[in-house]
Amino acid sequence: MPEKKIRIPFPTPLSPQVDGNEVLVKESSEKWSQFELEDGTIMRIKPAVMSAIRIDGQYDQEGNPAYAVKAGQIISIVSSPEHLRKGSQGTKIH
Repeated sequence: MPEKKIRIPFPTPLSPQVDGNEVLVKESSEKWSQFELEDGTIMRIKPAVMSAIRIDGQYDQEGNPAYAVKAGQIISIVSSPEHLRKGSQGTKIH
């Protein structure tokens, strides 16, 4: 699919919006990150990148084009302590 011209918010000194080209993701291999919270819950999170926008005229220090990313996240609770679960004796249901 060809690139699509798009205008997006981007922090620059000259303009609150910039032009760019939306580039769809051809292939990805996002991995899960796992976290244990202080309350005992174990959760997993991974990014879901849908596309990237190559910003016209913006480059990093090595001359590579700057990109903004359109993404969401997937969250999975692996386990949580019994007292935090709905319907447990330690939790009131309204």
